[in-house]
Amino acid sequence: MAKKALITGITGQDGSYLAEFLLSQGYEVFGLVRRTSTVKYERIQHIQDDITLLQGDMSDQTSLTSAIKVAQPDEVYNLAAQSFVQTSWGQPVFTGDVTALGVTRILDAIRAVNPDIRFYQASSSEMFGKVQEVPQKETTPFYPRSPYGVAKVYGHWITVNYRESYNMYACSGILFNHESPRRGLEFVTRKVTHHAAKIKLGLTHELRLGNLDAQRDWGFAGDYVRAMWLMLQQDAPDDYVIATNQTHTVQKLVEIAFETVGLNWKNYVVQDERFMRPAEVDLLIGDPSKAGQKLGWEPQVTFEQLVQMMVESDLKQLKEEHRL
Repeated sequence: MAKKALITGITGQDGSYLAEFLLSQGYEVFGLVRRTSTVKYERIQHIQDDITLLQGDMSDQTSLTSAIKVAQPDEVYNLAAQSFVQTSWGQPVFTGDVTALGVTRILDAIRAVNPDIRFYQASSSEMFGKVQEVPQKETTPFYPRSPYGVAKVYGHWITVNYRESYNMYACSGILFNHESPRRGLEFVTRKVTHHAAKIKLGLTHELRLGNLDAQRDWGFAGDYVRAMWLMLQQDAPDDYVIATNQTHTVQKLVEIAFETVGLNWKNYVVQDERFMRPAEVDLLIGDPSKAGQKLGWEPQVTFEQLVQMMVESDLKQLKEEHRL
């Protein structure tokens, strides 16, 4: 019998890579999608015939329970969230409802339908926020600096609580920033690679950015979804930091992106106050050694390869769109 998995947030970056990976492992894959007037399935278009989409919403308990009853999964991966930090300042209550309480709803649905289902919660490095130690590991205290970070801390701890109180197989992956050609345009990495490609093709002439000194631990989403799966294949549930243990500035990201298209970034990049955060996080750099020892996981794609891959994908996409 093929294993079955239900992925919330399947239309997102991570959901699409995870769905591909699970299909390659022989799984039957179900995805939870919200009903919206505009259907956004670009990231899963190429595999849509191989997966089953179920309607549901992270703020609606009944729909979550119903999706789990229909799919009867062995594993549930909760990747759905209002996942953009900047937006969480403008929509703090909505972010809390989906990103925090949504986790409780889905855990409760699992407990009601079949408590033996294995559960993965997408935790985030944003939980560390104002970091209490560098690098951050599983035992580092949380100090979130945005409504999104706060909501993720709640999701993380409720997962631990259900694991300990109801003896459920529930894990959290504390993932540091991970990017890909499928990243949304509102994220700084994709904003940079997309603009570098647009400028190269003469479609725009400048890129406006906030803090160029901000540093992040950036990895490739395709590598990180493999870690999610590995967490649910262990004898006992546990939480893991997934990161590269290397950090790069936004400026370095910009340099590599513009080098890829043979341009000098200094001629095109403008710093703009509007893109500065109300509270910037400190040095986020993850120590993935526990994942290395226990899961045998390590990243395969380097930061340079990642940025180049994203720029090349954006070039190709823009050329097709504009028939260049």
